[in-house]
Amino acid sequence: MIGLIDCNNFYVSCERVFNPKLENHPVGILSNNDGCVVARSNELKPFIPMGMPAFKIPSDLQEKITLLSSNYELYGDMSQRVFETVQNYFYHVELYSIDEAFIHLNGDQKTNNYCRYVQKIIKKNTGIPVSIGLSTTKTLAKIANHIAKKDKKHEGVFCLDIHGPDFRHILENLPISEIWGIGRRLNAKLIAMGIENAWQLKNCSPKFMQQHFSVVLERTVLELRGISCIELTDFHTPKKNIVASRSFGQSTNNLFDIEEAIRLHTCRAAEKLRKQHSITHAVLVFLRTNRFHDQSLQYNPSFAISMPYPTDDSREIIRAAQKGLRKIFRAEYHYHKAGIMLLDIIHKNQRQLDFFTHIQNDQSIKRNNSLMQVIDRINQQMGSHTILIGGQRKKARWHLKREQLSQRYTTRWDEILKLRI
Repeated sequence: MIGLIDCNNFYVSCERVFNPKLENHPVGILSNNDGCVVARSNELKPFIPMGMPAFKIPSDLQEKITLLSSNYELYGDMSQRVFETVQNYFYHVELYSIDEAFIHLNGDQKTNNYCRYVQKIIKKNTGIPVSIGLSTTKTLAKIANHIAKKDKKHEGVFCLDIHGPDFRHILENLPISEIWGIGRRLNAKLIAMGIENAWQLKNCSPKFMQQHFSVVLERTVLELRGISCIELTDFHTPKKNIVASRSFGQSTNNLFDIEEAIRLHTCRAAEKLRKQHSITHAVLVFLRTNRFHDQSLQYNPSFAISMPYPTDDSREIIRAAQKGLRKIFRAEYHYHKAGIMLLDIIHKNQRQLDFFTHIQNDQSIKRNNSLMQVIDRINQQMGSHTILIGGQRKKARWHLKREQLSQRYTTRWDEILKLRI
């Protein structure tokens, strides 16, 4: 039996753990620079659609709701706490996202009752409510989790039995857009073929789907039939290019400000590069002025720098990125965004050197790899940006605008929860 554990309204739930006044109150979480609503409590959903810009929310409604800046450091730590608890109760756990994980139940674990027990333990240990969907495949477990979350009579746990009397009815009432792995473009193509719900897709020829679409869609058809064959790696292929960028909290023409931002973005991109066991041949740096300011001078340059040798070392990539930045920076412009893109990415084992490529000796490569591994491990365990290359100032103009940021209760000693007795 396979299950999916999904944290309910995760970002909002994290905030409610440390601020009980938010319980049963409409709460929204804002995106970077407090731009748009990216997470909503159930109480807020009838009033505000997902992705709505904060400035478009009527003032009379803003007085009745609570909007908070994204506190990713808190959310990441709470996610780790939830799934550390989960790993104590299931023999195999596959993390899928910050608030989801697939679980595998053995024969001794009595599905619904056992999952309700774990559900209560998670709530007790972390304060986070979860829903659990169970079935014979990951795709069906996703569907079961959706039902567990939406239908209150199941109390957050639902097992979808492929031999049950309701199985066909459930799939017939599920649009294909709601099926795991069916994106917007694929959804449109399938509808054009007359395939509109999960039951119709289940009864399609798997080979036909593989020949005309992909192996993944073939496996989705089989999964809807109860045959487990999808691995998480089917949806997580290594990226050929990695981009890290973000709009500034305030526009700036200060080179030192922008260098700080580029260093931070490069560290993030290099960490992703190492996570997928890849190396990069080049880095592209780009700057953007604010295109919505018609009266301001517009300038949107970019510059690519080749690496002396393919690498995943943050220091080497930062050195190249800073060199590229100085090539394109012009002080007469005020910049609204900066970023980098890692180019020509290959797997570490596919490295090919020629007579014109600089070669690192084995000892240097081993030493650099060890250093990057230590940095990544510390940042993973102690919170992102615990170790930075070059550092950053707390009040630099490029920092994200987060005017409604709650405390980082679990990762900062100076922001730990204080109780009045």
